[in-house]
Amino acid sequence: MKLLDRFFAGDRLALARIITLLENDAGRRNTLLDVLLPKTGGARRIGLTGPPGSGKSTLTDRLIRLFRQEDRTVGVIAVDPTSPFTGGALLGDRVRMQSSWDDTGVFVRSMADRTHTGGLSASTPHVITAFDAFGKDVVIVETVGVGQSTLEIAEVTDTTVVVLTPESGDSIQAMKAGLMEMADILVVNKDDRAGAGHFASELRMVLNMRQWADQWQPPILRISARNNTGVDALYEQLTAHHQYLSEQQHFETRRLRQSRTAIDRAVEERLGHLLAGIPDIAAIMDRLSEQVARREIHPSAAAAEIIKKTNLE
Repeated sequence: MKLLDRFFAGDRLALARIITLLENDAGRRNTLLDVLLPKTGGARRIGLTGPPGSGKSTLTDRLIRLFRQEDRTVGVIAVDPTSPFTGGALLGDRVRMQSSWDDTGVFVRSMADRTHTGGLSASTPHVITAFDAFGKDVVIVETVGVGQSTLEIAEVTDTTVVVLTPESGDSIQAMKAGLMEMADILVVNKDDRAGAGHFASELRMVLNMRQWADQWQPPILRISARNNTGVDALYEQLTAHHQYLSEQQHFETRRLRQSRTAIDRAVEERLGHLLAGIPDIAAIMDRLSEQVARREIHPSAAAAEIIKKTNLE
């Protein structure tokens, strides 16, 4: 049986192989996506992001259990730092998801960020497509713990959960990092620690400064993923936000914005391949950089010369 036939028949090994091809085989990626894309659209996409050590992996494990109690199948994309030795994912936090390792309704895929900024791997959207086409009811994306520069998650998921802790810093820092703008749900994890209540109050004060009108106002939840307290409330809010998107027809608006971003990234990727294919591109860039530094030409003129060499003009 062919790989795609096995995939659509529910073969987990075929799913793993398809994901690997989407990550590593640029030559076959578009062909695979052409086949997978028409089969998508049924999965809920949930993103968890936040600073390192905020408890995202433990929280993901708790959510998996709740979804499985409702007999929903779950795909998890756990983005890890890249190993300096193998180039693969370090898998540092997967030990916190051990409760689902033998559950055939759950598929956890660790991915290396491969130095991609934004807390995700460049292949994350493709793997979401694979999970969706495979028939997973829910896809959870957990970003790498790289601090607060993880804004890309909102462009690939329907609901973004921002996980913070009392140690994350004050609410103004969270606002500066853009986390308040992207969050659909704000979670203050490790609620048993000192300062959790004060930190949650600060976040609520900042949110109340905005005019929400009929928009969804992100709830602020105090939980302890380790002690499994407050996670049920988060699960309820995930359901409420999903219903809000459906009832208010915000899914279409959100997906259109995400599609535009995906096109922008694809164009940048194609341009990157074109530039890499220019003979002696490094020497050309060095020469143009020196000319710009000496103010002999301006950057736009330098860009025009490079683009001309790609035969795009």
